[in-house]
Amino acid sequence: MSGVTGERVAEVWARLVKEARDAGYSVNPDDQFARELVQGLLENEARYGYPACPCRLASGDRNSDLDVICPCDYRDVDLNDYGSCYCALYVSPEVVRGEKRVGAIPDRRPVGGSVAPSRGTERLDIKGLPFPVWRCRVCGYLCARPEPPLVCPVCKAGKERFEQFI
Repeated sequence: MSGVTGERVAEVWARLVKEARDAGYSVNPDDQFARELVQGLLENEARYGYPACPCRLASGDRNSDLDVICPCDYRDVDLNDYGSCYCALYVSPEVVRGEKRVGAIPDRRPVGGSVAPSRGTERLDIKGLPFPVWRCRVCGYLCARPEPPLVCPVCKAGKERFEQFI
């Protein structure tokens, strides 16, 4: 095990729960299980420099692993389809209320690593728009400005998780 302390896990856990709640998400109500996932995120952050999902193999190359940095690009679609994300850190309200159980979830990540941006790399030329439109690959937040925000105001994903949408 790494040098990640229980205090550090508790600190990150509390922040994650607050950020999830503020953004309309729920974390797994199994406190011990969820804290073990946070431990894995912190170990991956110490190992790679970014909090890659502890349930997937990270390459160590941040650009190749952008899709699996927590919260991953697959979280919302997994929540919609299965009631939890792949590692089950984030869960649906039905899971929190005990109306649905977390089960096995197929991994949406393509074999070999990161998927290409959800839209091609082509740029749409929309006349009259003063700024490009940026899309958060994690939650879909859109904003029109010269550059993407440093942090998504909805899901807190970093600037590198944005793609030019229009």
